[in-house]
Amino acid sequence: SIDSTISTEWVFSVSGDAAMLTSTLLDLNVSDNRSIPYNISWYYLRTGTELTRETGKTLVRGKTLWIFNITMEDAGDYECVVRLPSECYKKVALLIVNHTNPEKCGRPEKAQQVLTNTATSFLNCPLSDHIREVDNYSIQWYKGCEPIVEDDPLWNRFSYVSDSTVELLRVKVVTLEDNAFYTCTMTFNLEGFSGRISETINGMVDVEYCLEPKVVEPANEIIKADLGSSFSKMCRVFVPCVGNKHFANLNWISRENSISKIVSKRIFQESEREWGEVKGVWLERNLNFLTVEEEDFSIHYTCKVSSDRGSPSASFTLQPTDPNNLFPIGVLLTSLVLVFTVSVVIYHRFKIDIVLSLRRVFPLLYPNTDSDGKLYDAYVAYPRLFGDGGRACGEAEMFALHTLPQVLEGRCGYRLFILGRDSLPGEAVLDAVEESMLASRCLLLVYSGSTFCSDSSGVLEAWQSFERQTAMHHALLEGSLKVVLVELEEVTPTQLALFPESVRHLRERQGAVCWWKSSRTRRSKGLRCGRWRKEVAEKRGEQASPPLSSPSLFLSSRFWKELRYYMPVRGMRTRCPEKNSLLNL
Repeated sequence: SIDSTISTEWVFSVSGDAAMLTSTLLDLNVSDNRSIPYNISWYYLRTGTELTRETGKTLVRGKTLWIFNITMEDAGDYECVVRLPSECYKKVALLIVNHTNPEKCGRPEKAQQVLTNTATSFLNCPLSDHIREVDNYSIQWYKGCEPIVEDDPLWNRFSYVSDSTVELLRVKVVTLEDNAFYTCTMTFNLEGFSGRISETINGMVDVEYCLEPKVVEPANEIIKADLGSSFSKMCRVFVPCVGNKHFANLNWISRENSISKIVSKRIFQESEREWGEVKGVWLERNLNFLTVEEEDFSIHYTCKVSSDRGSPSASFTLQPTDPNNLFPIGVLLTSLVLVFTVSVVIYHRFKIDIVLSLRRVFPLLYPNTDSDGKLYDAYVAYPRLFGDGGRACGEAEMFALHTLPQVLEGRCGYRLFILGRDSLPGEAVLDAVEESMLASRCLLLVYSGSTFCSDSSGVLEAWQSFERQTAMHHALLEGSLKVVLVELEEVTPTQLALFPESVRHLRERQGAVCWWKSSRTRRSKGLRCGRWRKEVAEKRGEQASPPLSSPSLFLSSRFWKELRYYMPVRGMRTRCPEKNSLLNL
């Protein structure tokens, strides 16, 4: 037979604990243990005694030797012998029983583990091999001599974590005060034996640390890109790190493959860049598309971080840009605004022409006023000439007696009432005024700048004042009569101040139809109260009519259009012809 001896293994323990000695001969493949029978025996070399279960203190289970309730006398060499049909292998394990200091907690032999300052760190209980062998167990952690109790507010930063045969102590937000000795004690049962094993860890807080990287960009987003355009996306990662070299790197992944491994000249990632600051390190890496193609859309492109503190990732998805509807919408809105503006301008500029055209083309849209009980379309009030030698405004009377009837009655078919012309002989003037106004649909108040001068004769002033007051009463108070102001000459502010308040109010509210705007050649020859423009050659009815060539006598002139606009609508009655011809006087 051949004897082979394997080097010695050291096992540390203390009085009262249990110890597990393990033979690694089978693990070292010293024999083909799966096909050749073998036998394992343990011996205490100090006495040469073979250790069996019958001693009540030891237990041989497979390739392990368990020693319970250890005392100082149990220290020494223990030999494991593996016998094969033709070979024999030996291994010595040295059990060292240390003295404990009652004033100090923990075990004399300590494992070294690191806690990262300000981060969440874990301490690993070094009893995983023991846990695999026992029937059942429980774990208790200690910090120094104090037991760490879960769900205790004093230990809210500490928690137990179990993962299969791995027992961990999680420490949240590590501080410098966590630099201490931690003891992991396992109480267990094994084939009727009960025991306890402890290991002490020197938890060293490392002030130089790196935390889990944080992906700032991309942000699991959808990004629009134009087909055929170039595109670039940066992966930006911050690694919280103090005084320690980080172990993190970035990589772009598409379809579970690294971009670097995809052979493409069109899509590639640049080299990683980094720079440091007080609280950590920034890492960047660009993903570039020379041209975006249809196949690139709806694909997740992921930036993955690899580090010893975690492997976070974030992605983005390319989508084609939406059709640009803003331009046609903008053009449409601009067109609508332009059309509306032009329409408003055209309406204000040509409102009168439009209304007159509608009246002429669509007379059926307007009711026939013949059945309203009115006899006249308009009552004409004007400054009258009294006597042969008195002072008066002759042209105003000539306009009211000749020009208005020739156009409105002769050409447009309106019926006018003019006091003195249409009143019955011998009829009382006051009665004629009142009755005729009630029988009229509107009133044309003809005046010039000098009409309301205060030095008129008493009779003239009384007559005209009554006529005016009656009209204003019906118009302003009763609302039964529409008044149209016909202004023969441009009125100065001084003259306007002498106007009756009712006339001024009406002029400010609705304006006036201005004859002088169509006869600007006559504006410099305005009428003045108490001064003749010319001598009345013969009788009042023999005054000359305006010259035929006067532009103010064209039906298409602004004055006549505006006056007809304010006149009552005549419906199906005789329509006023639209001709750019002169009046046939």
